[in-house]
Amino acid sequence: MIDGTTLDQAVARGVIDAGQRQALLDLVAENRAGAASSVRPDGGPVSGGLSVDDQMRLVGGGNDIFVAVGIILLFAGAQFALAAMFPGGGYPSMIALTLASWLVAEVITRQKRMRLSSTLLALIFTVAAALLLSSVLRDRIFVPSQINAFSLFALRAEADQIALILGGGLIVAAALYFARFKVPVLAGVIAVAATGLAFLGAVVFYHDQLVSGAVAAPRADQIADILANALAIPLICGLTIFIVAVILDLRDRERQTVWSDCAFWLHVVSAPLLVHPLFILATGREILSGEIEPGIGAGILLGAMMAGFVLVALAIDRRSLLAPTLAYFGSVGIYYLVNDAANTTGIPPFALIMIAVGAMVILFGAGWQRIRRLIIRPLLPTSVLDRLPPIKA
Repeated sequence: MIDGTTLDQAVARGVIDAGQRQALLDLVAENRAGAASSVRPDGGPVSGGLSVDDQMRLVGGGNDIFVAVGIILLFAGAQFALAAMFPGGGYPSMIALTLASWLVAEVITRQKRMRLSSTLLALIFTVAAALLLSSVLRDRIFVPSQINAFSLFALRAEADQIALILGGGLIVAAALYFARFKVPVLAGVIAVAATGLAFLGAVVFYHDQLVSGAVAAPRADQIADILANALAIPLICGLTIFIVAVILDLRDRERQTVWSDCAFWLHVVSAPLLVHPLFILATGREILSGEIEPGIGAGILLGAMMAGFVLVALAIDRRSLLAPTLAYFGSVGIYYLVNDAANTTGIPPFALIMIAVGAMVILFGAGWQRIRRLIIRPLLPTSVLDRLPPIKA
C-alpha cells in the first residue's frame, strides 16, 4: 500500500496533482470501510450477494482442516497423558481439558476464526465440562452401579440437584462459551441440554403423581400406552426449538450472520424430536414390541405428514429438517409401496428403499431452489414470501 509520504513526493514531482492525491486517499478509506462491513458480528466474513442454499459455514478451507486434525491429535494425546498422570481421572484431567480448550479457542476462534476447528473446540469444551459436572455430581450424590427403574425412582430426592448441576451447569457453561466465542454449534448443545431437563421434569412429575396416589400404578399391559403418551415431551420440545430456529431465520433472511448458523443447529436438533413421535403415532408402532403395521388410514396420515414436512422445509429453506423426514417417513412409506415388487422380483426391500430415498435426496439436493420456486411461490402470498428466505432460482 502507498503511504502518505510517497503520495506527497508524487505531488511534488508532478506525477499526480493534489486533487488526485486526495482522490486516492478517499478510495483507500472507502475500501477499508467496505472491508469492515464485510465482517459478521462474530468476526467471520459476510458472503457477497445471496447466500448459498441452506448454507452452514462449517469449513473455512484447507488450513482449517489441517488445524482441526492438529486439535484432535493434541487433545487425544492430552487425554492419554492426563489418564496416565491421574489414573482415577476426576477433577484434574477434566479441569485441564476444559481450560485448554478455552485457551486454544482464544487463538483459533477469537483471532483466526477457523470454523471447523472452532466447532471442534466447542464440542471438546462441552464434553469436558459435562464430564466435570458429572464428577461433581458423583461426589455429591450416590449413584448405584446398577441403573434401573427402581434405582432411578430412589434418586427422586436428589433430582433437583441432578438437574441443577448437570443440566443447568452445562447450559451455563455453553452459554458463557458462546458469549465469548460465538460458535453456532453451542445453540444445539443448549437445546439438547434443555430437552434433557424437560424429560427429567416430566419423569419427576409422573413419579410425584404416582407416589401421591393421584394416578394409579400402571398394569403391565398399560406400559406401552404410557410410553406412547410420553412422546408428547419430545414433540413439545422439538416444536419449541423449531419455533426459535424459525425466528432466528426470519431475523436473517440472507443468512449472513452467526444467528442463521445457530438456527441450522437448532433445526438439526428439532427435526428428530418432531419426526420420531409423529412417525410412531402415524404408523401405530408398538413401542415395546417394535411392530410396524399401519393400516390404510395410518398410511394416508403418514403421506400427509411427509408432504407437510417437505412443504415446511421448502418454505423455510432448510434441508436439515427434511433429512429425518426422509429417513423415517420415507423409508417406512416406501417399504409398503415396494414390498409387493420386492416379493415379485426377489430384490430385498431395503435395496429398493435405499434406491428410492437416494433418488429423492439427489432430486431435492440438485434442484432445491427450483422446487422451491415451483411449489412455494404459487402457494404462499407475497407478504409471507417477503419474510421467508429468498427464492434464488
